[in-house]
Amino acid sequence: MGSYIATISWERQPNEPFTDRKFSRAHRWRFDGGVEVPASSSPHAVPLPYSVEANVDPEEAYVAAISSCHMLTFLFEAAKRGIVIDRYDDDAVGTMERIAQGRYAVTRVVLHPRIAYAGAQPDQATIDELHHAAHEGCFIANSVKTQIDVEQ
Repeated sequence: MGSYIATISWERQPNEPFTDRKFSRAHRWRFDGGVEVPASSSPHAVPLPYSVEANVDPEEAYVAAISSCHMLTFLFEAAKRGIVIDRYDDDAVGTMERIAQGRYAVTRVVLHPRIAYAGAQPDQATIDELHHAAHEGCFIANSVKTQIDVEQ
C-alpha cells in the first residue's frame, strides 16, 4: 500500500562524554513533508539533563499515533454514515509497565475522546459502533499488541 519514511538524526556534542552515558538524548525527526520535530528520550527513562522534557519522546509519539489513527478512522466512519463532526479532541494516556524478563512496554492506551457533532448527537449505540469500527479499521491499532480502550 505504501512506504512511510522518517529520518532520525542525533549527533554527539563537542567534548561531550559518551561512554559514561552522560550525553544528550536530544535528536530530530524529519518527515517527508518537511516537518521537523525535536525529540528526546523521556525524562521517565533518562533523567534530566540528558533528556529534554520539552521535546517529544517515542512513548508520547506512540500514544499520539494511536489516538490520531483512531480519530481519523472515526471521522471517516462517521462521514460514511452521514454524521457530521464539528470537533474531536482526545486526551490519550499510555501506561508503561514491566513485562516478562524485566522489559518494559506500553501495555495500555486509553483514549478519552470529546466529540462535538453538528446537529443532534447520535445515540450511544451508534457512537459505540463508530468507535468499534474505528478501532477495527485503524492501521496503527492493527499493528500493535497494546490494549487500546475508549472511555467516553
